[in-house]
Amino acid sequence: MIRNLVTVLALSLTLAGQAVARDLPDFTELAEKQGPAVVNISITQTMQSAAASPFPGFPNDEGLSELFRRFGIPAPGGAPGAPGAPQQEYKSSSLGSGFIISSDGYVLTNAHVVSQADEVIVKLHDKREFKARIIGSDKRTDVALLKIEATGLPKVTTGDPSQLKVGEWVAAIGSPFGLENTMTAGIVSAKGRALPQENFVPFIQTDVAINPGNSGGPLFNLRGEVVGINSQIYSRSGGSVGLSFAIPIDVAIDISNQLKASGKITRGWLGIAIQEMNAELAESFGMKGAGGALVAGIEKGSPAEKGGLEPGDVILKFDGKPITTSSDLPRAVAAVKPGKTAQAEVLRKGAAKTLNITVGNMPDAEEAASAPRESAKPEVNRIGLILRELTPQQKKQLNGQNGLLVIDAQGVAAQAGIRRGDVVLGLNNTEVVSLDQFNKQLAAVAAGKSVALLIKRGENTLYVPIKVTTGK
Repeated sequence: MIRNLVTVLALSLTLAGQAVARDLPDFTELAEKQGPAVVNISITQTMQSAAASPFPGFPNDEGLSELFRRFGIPAPGGAPGAPGAPQQEYKSSSLGSGFIISSDGYVLTNAHVVSQADEVIVKLHDKREFKARIIGSDKRTDVALLKIEATGLPKVTTGDPSQLKVGEWVAAIGSPFGLENTMTAGIVSAKGRALPQENFVPFIQTDVAINPGNSGGPLFNLRGEVVGINSQIYSRSGGSVGLSFAIPIDVAIDISNQLKASGKITRGWLGIAIQEMNAELAESFGMKGAGGALVAGIEKGSPAEKGGLEPGDVILKFDGKPITTSSDLPRAVAAVKPGKTAQAEVLRKGAAKTLNITVGNMPDAEEAASAPRESAKPEVNRIGLILRELTPQQKKQLNGQNGLLVIDAQGVAAQAGIRRGDVVLGLNNTEVVSLDQFNKQLAAVAAGKSVALLIKRGENTLYVPIKVTTGK
């Protein structure tokens, strides 16, 4: 009886183990079929530096230099080019990955892999090497298109990133630290991630092990289709910690098509500053939900101004695309061809409104300026701000706008992030006309309620919610 029970138990464990094995993905076929379309990319760049290598025992062009340079880690022994050190030219090399998208030699990679390169060498799976020509690159999406003179090459098949599901298995092939055709695997951790200073890419987040040298390599689904380009990792050490981000392949292909056709990228542009809606701001604006993109500022003469957008508008839909979070708007606008008129559905002071806006062409560079500063100290108001009216010269800097200069911020105002030098342009969708008018409006707000201040900081404007905690 006991022997039979042991036999049954052993059989059950064996079958369970086989079931688990069957449930785990097998990446061998993917590696065999797709590996030949993945390439190793090395770049050479002329640098000015001190004669000595910053890495004792290593020449300047070792892959280790790329690790330190890419992730901003201080080099041991000091950085080359230190003050007082004799300067000389030397050739620096770094490594990355890429993949072939057409059999006649077009290769996709990251823009940061080939930026400022004097020479780009593409090494194929069969060890052949070709000098590549950079057709074009786009820093905003971190996509670059290369061309090598070869035909009959193996190429990848592209998939649909919108069909990816969180938890789905994915795999990367690349050259981490120069180790060619290395495969790593993991799952999709999240979709549509917006990263700081990366407004035009809805990143695919994965826990696939990505390291320096993987940049520009493909991210595959289990069908062997490329769904993304591995672009960034989050790491304090410079190595993989399970937070990697890939550019969706549809975004990259659109960029590559534009680069191939004209060598440059055109994007739609409105000329506005936006910020995320949160519960406090929604309360201040009388909204039930916290969706949409809040218009915090509008450039003078911009398409947004001409189209009738106003600070305080909440954009809920643009060109037919729903704007759930503020990061949705830059991508929706950028996707519109400059010169096209698009509809914007906005909420303005609680009322729905539809505007027709002719989209402009995004400028190549952004301008920056510092906020004015003063030293006088008038009375502290009930939210902790010391304000004074602008001088004529300061108003001129704001194109004639009224506003109140923040001399100091204390209490709840300081906690909300307002700081000296900011200019208060409005309170709860009402333009600031004078200090007296502002104080009267602030005095009418009940304790425990939130107000939204429209703040100008340099060339940027944003709404800052503040909960009023004291009486009049």
